[in-house]
Amino acid sequence: MHRWRLGRLMELIRGLTGLSDHRRGCAVTIGTFDGIHLGHQALLARLGAHRARLDRAAMVLTFEPMPREYLAAGQTPARLTSFRERWRVLEHLGVDVVWVLRFGEVLRGLSGEDFARLLALELRAPVVVVGHDFRFGRNGEATAEVLREAGRRLGFEVDVVAPVTLDGERVSSSAVRAALARGDFEQARRWLGRPYSMIGRVASGNRLGRRLGFPTANLGIERRRSPVEGIFAVRVRGIAPEALPAVASLGRRPTVAGGEALLEVHVFDFSADLYGRRIEVEFVAKLRDEERFADLDALVAQMHRDAQAARAILKA
Repeated sequence: MHRWRLGRLMELIRGLTGLSDHRRGCAVTIGTFDGIHLGHQALLARLGAHRARLDRAAMVLTFEPMPREYLAAGQTPARLTSFRERWRVLEHLGVDVVWVLRFGEVLRGLSGEDFARLLALELRAPVVVVGHDFRFGRNGEATAEVLREAGRRLGFEVDVVAPVTLDGERVSSSAVRAALARGDFEQARRWLGRPYSMIGRVASGNRLGRRLGFPTANLGIERRRSPVEGIFAVRVRGIAPEALPAVASLGRRPTVAGGEALLEVHVFDFSADLYGRRIEVEFVAKLRDEERFADLDALVAQMHRDAQAARAILKA
């Protein structure tokens, strides 16, 4: 068990056992919270209401890797938010504690009854907030109703939150992924309640972009699979008081035999060294898919067209 703080307000606890006494008795909600969309925010708002009513800390119990990443390793779903990105949003939403359990064979094989006992005996949660579609435990046997019945026997309340809909559609992580995949950033923004963005630390690269006249800030995407790929008009935060317009590429750079997926951002009319800086890249519009060019001259010509298109969209 490890416990430390990533920020001033919210505490991180890792491990299945050894939860310290001062963090037992929290009001808790459970889930992967990928994206922290409006549906997740409804759970967190309900958690906050219980926090105020009971005068207890508010805890999010979540999992790494996400269960679907473990269970479908060959078909890993695109992850909307890295752990750090989730952390940042949760902290702004008033969560006190994040308890991260490693999802593997132990948790996968846990019965619904054993999971309920974990909440009652280890965490001593007075109330557990879950979504209507909550499932956990061996073969998904721990549904919201099963957990509610177990709570009656074991002494904790289970508050089941109804689905959130917008324009007649249920808000979900899969719906946000689908919107991002088709480049519909406005729909994703409405479901998330904020623009879609990625956060990362600028790493050194081979400086090819600078040699080609397009210096870039390079960020690892910090997820196994990205929900977006291609060339984009973006805004960058964290390097100036206001967001700066930019053009970005997210992909494997086939023209220069790139390998691991990388987010490369060219900030317009900006030349300062950004190495080591943590920045946020907000996706505004998709310009095109990534493609392989015959040579660097053809690539550079397309980069100029992309930059012109991004400037027009961003009015830069």
